Amino acid sequence: MEHDPALEAHEHAEHAEHAAHARDPFISKVSITVAVLAVLAATAGSLETVEGGRAITESSEAVLAQDKATDAWNEYQADSLKRHMYDIAAETGLAHYGKDSVTERGAQDKARDKAQEAEKDRDAKTVESARHEARHHWLTGAATLIEIGIALSTVAIITRRQAFWLGAMGLGAAGIALFVVAYT
Repeated sequence: MEHDPALEAHEHAEHAEHAAHARDPFISKVSITVAVLAVLAATAGSLETVEGGRAITESSEAVLAQDKATDAWNEYQADSLKRHMYDIAAETGLAHYGKDSVTERGAQDKARDKAQEAEKDRDAKTVESARHEARHHWLTGAATLIEIGIALSTVAIITRRQAFWLGAMGLGAAGIALFVVAYT
């Protein structure tokens, strides 16, 4: 069964609306709390999904950048071997290979620069992936606390006890705090 925060928020809002029709001021207040918490839970749940997706995307791009760096370093090594062979040939009296050695040094420098640039890109993508993953975890906590607050609000409606309602609002506030921490 798939978890759909938007659908759940809509269902909670409908239940809150039905409860509000009871004309009991306490029930109305708790119902409004349920509706607000439902919207917050849906928002946190949706952003949690977005951040998880971004973390995966950035991680995949970091792997691709590492592959580019590896390819460039392999090219660097191949150019290095060719340059050394040309140097040996030039030292043994085949002077025209000296020019080829200089050409290979230029190719080697380009390959090194390309590899280092790919490594910088990899490092940046890895940092971004970690940032999105951290946000994902904070938002998971936020959504969980807010959803528990919704459940506690339901208990408050059933029992008509203010302590459960206050607890629900406290959990909602803690969820909001985690939501804020995710983006600071």
